Amino acid sequence: MSAVLTAAGFPEEQVRHRARNGEAAVFPSLESYGTGLLGAAPAAHYPYDLLERARIVPPVFMPERLKKLIDLAREPLYTDVELDTVIGGFTSRLPLYVSAFGSTRVASRDLGEAAGRQAGRLGIPMVVGENVVPVNGYRASSGSGVSPLLGRIAAYTAAAGEEYGGVVVQQSTEDADAEVWNLVYSDPVSEPLLASGRLAFELKVGQGAKPGLGGLTVLGREAAGRVAEQYATDAVFGADTDAVLRISSPGTFTEEILRQQIRLMRNNFPRVRVWVKLHPGRDVALAAATAWAAGADSVTVDGAEGGTAWAPHAFLGQVGLPLGECLARIGPTGHCLLASGRMWEGGRATKALALGARAVGLGRAALLAVDEDADAGLVRLAESIALELRLLISSLGKYRANALDADDVLLPSGAAFASRTG
Repeated sequence: MSAVLTAAGFPEEQVRHRARNGEAAVFPSLESYGTGLLGAAPAAHYPYDLLERARIVPPVFMPERLKKLIDLAREPLYTDVELDTVIGGFTSRLPLYVSAFGSTRVASRDLGEAAGRQAGRLGIPMVVGENVVPVNGYRASSGSGVSPLLGRIAAYTAAAGEEYGGVVVQQSTEDADAEVWNLVYSDPVSEPLLASGRLAFELKVGQGAKPGLGGLTVLGREAAGRVAEQYATDAVFGADTDAVLRISSPGTFTEEILRQQIRLMRNNFPRVRVWVKLHPGRDVALAAATAWAAGADSVTVDGAEGGTAWAPHAFLGQVGLPLGECLARIGPTGHCLLASGRMWEGGRATKALALGARAVGLGRAALLAVDEDADAGLVRLAESIALELRLLISSLGKYRANALDADDVLLPSGAAFASRTG
């Protein structure tokens, strides 16, 4: 265990436990069997988090289980649940993807590449976050090895098969100035992904941890000087310290600007899939509908619980819609909706899938897992989540992840879901 990363307010030790023990972590410790008494844990104290307060509610009568019984000519088991799905145009072995980590120190080259290798082995998509190129450069300087962006892509491609998963490259305002998508699109490193239809570009409209703000990172003054042409800085930590706040532009969007951006992406990069990432704004349903209507293959909604390497306290606790509220407002659409925000175990993932998400993203959980074990931590974490998904989905009498719907979840009293309220 490297124990480099910490994640205050996130179930860090539980994630590390899964990264060490895999599927066995789904169950209580074997040492407690025969001596320990188990029961329901008290409800988490997140008054606005619908996903934490919702319950998965199996029915008594299960016609889909009967159909599966007839198909199999035996009683179905949880092992019969199929989890493969299509995520933003990519075939994925699981309804999971690795969320974006950008240029921050937390997503260092080693952790970023370790996450890429393991995501490739798992056959799930991986998103490379914003600002990697403006901060670190597109190609490494002589003798310093591979640049972080190309390193993550190469690590993923080397570990992945030819059928499952894909790489998604995110772009912000500063990335656009650096022509990141043009560079990636024309680079030989990307050709295997382009040839197999497994490269996507994601337009970052916002993120959950700081809705309405651009990226924020801390740099030393020398490093800040190197990127002064691309980024503004603010000496919020005082003139007597070396640290300064690096500020990214959040970008400006209206319905028409979003439509035009997506159309330009489709016209300029016809061989890639088009993804859009939204922050949890109060008009998130309209924004998602606008993106899909303009031709986006996938829309990601990052709830207010989403992780980040740096954000003001006021934003972390008081700004943006919780993920469950976002899903409730959007409702079922038939389009590819991805959900991220505090995902680390199968129960929360199952609720998000039932409320309309096609897949869920692992951000902090993925980083903690590879920090715990750079060779297999993320693989074990994903395997533990997959086991829980199979157990929970089968308990609902269903045998595909995309068969879940809002009837499978009991929302807190007073919560409204789009399909139920019209």
